[in-house]
Amino acid sequence: MTGKDITYAKITDDILLPVENKPNKAWWIGFTVAVLGALLWVVSVSYTFWTGIGAWGLNKTVGWAWDITDFVWWVGIGHAGTLISAVLLIFRQNWRNSINRSAEAMTIFAVICAATYVVAHMGRPWLAYWIFPLPNQFGSLWVNFNSPLVWDAFAISTYFTVSLVFWYCGLLPDIATIRDRATGLKQKIYSVLSFGWNGSVKTWQRFEIVSLILAGISTPLVLSVHTIVSMDFATSVIPGWHTTIFPPYFVAGAIFSGFAMVQTLLLILRKVMNFENYITMFHIESMNIIIMTTGSIVGVAYLTELFIAMYSRSEYEMYAFENRMLGPYAWAYWSMMTCNVISPQLFWFKKIRTSIPISWILSIVVNIGMWFERFVIIVTSLHRDYLPSSWAMFYPTWTDVGIFVGSIGLFFTLFLLFLRFLPGIAIAEVKLLLKSSSLQHKTKLAQEGAFPDEQVKYFQESLEKYDSVTEEEIKELSVRK
Repeated sequence: MTGKDITYAKITDDILLPVENKPNKAWWIGFTVAVLGALLWVVSVSYTFWTGIGAWGLNKTVGWAWDITDFVWWVGIGHAGTLISAVLLIFRQNWRNSINRSAEAMTIFAVICAATYVVAHMGRPWLAYWIFPLPNQFGSLWVNFNSPLVWDAFAISTYFTVSLVFWYCGLLPDIATIRDRATGLKQKIYSVLSFGWNGSVKTWQRFEIVSLILAGISTPLVLSVHTIVSMDFATSVIPGWHTTIFPPYFVAGAIFSGFAMVQTLLLILRKVMNFENYITMFHIESMNIIIMTTGSIVGVAYLTELFIAMYSRSEYEMYAFENRMLGPYAWAYWSMMTCNVISPQLFWFKKIRTSIPISWILSIVVNIGMWFERFVIIVTSLHRDYLPSSWAMFYPTWTDVGIFVGSIGLFFTLFLLFLRFLPGIAIAEVKLLLKSSSLQHKTKLAQEGAFPDEQVKYFQESLEKYDSVTEEEIKELSVRK
């Protein structure tokens, strides 16, 4: 946490400023664009429901394309919220406190966008409830549990439910803060939403216990959800899909794309909402290091997948990868490799890692690359099957494009509404850091001689990570009282 004269009251005022006041011009511009995208989504999905999935560019050979590509992409983006909230909480990583709220909200909205694809690509969406166990009067007691698509339904519904409860429980102290500062109808609404939070010691004890329990439940979900999604492909016999490396490979890719999307959103949030003191360069650099690490893991997975295909000496498996690299969709394959393997390696350089414009651009590049990854896995493995007579190219229609672009609009509509009515940073959790991690508190202790010389030197060096500290302020640390 950076900035001067930071107090508990100032933290509350700064974070609740967008909630308690009218939205600024930047918010309205973003919200207008997002709503237009959401309207495109409504039109495209309505047209699909009215005419059937023949409105998409699918054919007899390519039966899955943008629908599953977008679905897996959105599920992957939803991974970072749970990882930041649950896993980093268990490991007591305090740098999560400033970014976990937005990441959790991103998870909820990304899973909602993913769920819309599950229903849309069924063909008969009014029978969507058939994926759940049914009572006897429907004619069948159980669904086919051998189907990975049924696993998807259970995994995603579980993931969404746990993430939603975790997110909302963390919001309760902050909602109570808004309630206590509001008046009239607004106070009544937030009073209901706060579930009677009174801030007593017993309440805080229960809050801590519930947070740890939910974190413990959520942590396995980080691995299980995308593992199950990967089994949609790995349990088939299609060349390019039938591989055991998919579960860890998909999980690493999900964390990779999820952190990239969190970075994209946080940098916008930091600038538009004036949260520079709370989302610091330390957070940005830490996120970039994770993106670089997971990007390297994904790169190793690509090479391992290629090695397995070559080592198998299966002509079908080898051709699947040869077709990816040199076939008609080679442009998608090499775009994937450039965005996912090469671009994250730029974060090895500290100047790039600590550059806000470059970090923002690369975070978008990563998510473009991860979309291409899913497209390459799905479409290039299908469009040329065992019979050359049935080979076909996939070309998206305006409906395919409209649903995808519209889902992005839907996502940002929900996210901007969240920022309008709820705090984008966890107030209560950030306040915990005031006496331990704030710049002014550490500076004061250093000047009073509370730290040994080695610690003061380390602190001086670490201050370079914070973009709101001047060189003169760093030099002042050498003047001891």
